[in-house]
Amino acid sequence: MFDAATLDALRITLEVALGATILVALPAIGTGFALARAQFFGKSVVETIVALPLVLPPTAIGYLLLALFARDGWLGPRAIGFDPGVLFTLRGAIIASAVVSFPLVARSARTAFELVDPRLEKMSQSLGASPWRTFLQVSLPLARRGLIGALALGFGRAIGEFGATVIVAGNIPGRTQTLALAIFNDIQVGDHDHALMLVGLTTVLAFVLLWSIERWLEPRPQKGIAKP
Repeated sequence: MFDAATLDALRITLEVALGATILVALPAIGTGFALARAQFFGKSVVETIVALPLVLPPTAIGYLLLALFARDGWLGPRAIGFDPGVLFTLRGAIIASAVVSFPLVARSARTAFELVDPRLEKMSQSLGASPWRTFLQVSLPLARRGLIGALALGFGRAIGEFGATVIVAGNIPGRTQTLALAIFNDIQVGDHDHALMLVGLTTVLAFVLLWSIERWLEPRPQKGIAKP
């Protein structure tokens, strides 16, 4: 049904999205919890920094990552003593997508934790549970639906990432070319039929993902309570 190049682009897209989601899961959830519960000096600055990738052009983020991992960059071969293998690799595409999707996951995770009644957490700690145990046994389970939705949104954002990825990882067929990059390449060479097919495939992926999120997050009737 699909040619080899399309299957490669689909595979790379899913690998990048999954890798980016795994990479941001713990730091984004931790950041979301901290922003939801902690009060500290400079919190508004931290909130702004977390949200910054949402409003910066993805190409600007890509350029900053390119400078960071370049030979003379802070995380480049000369600074750390070895080549981290980020630029123009699948790893680079995952990192670029992770940076772009991080704020979406963190802000959605914050909302999920804010919906958890803090009195339940205080009750747990008053019964002798440590803050860490309270987080694992109270906060996390109660926020799990929202957190899964947050990670799914991050996965979806990574599927559609283009600007940062093309600068950091390039557009190499079979290696770093995602569906978004393949669409751009087809438009550049004038293959509009293939580009339209890729747009349709990407739209189906996005629709299934968003539909699944909505189904997961929709209110569920409590057991023993009949619907009106």
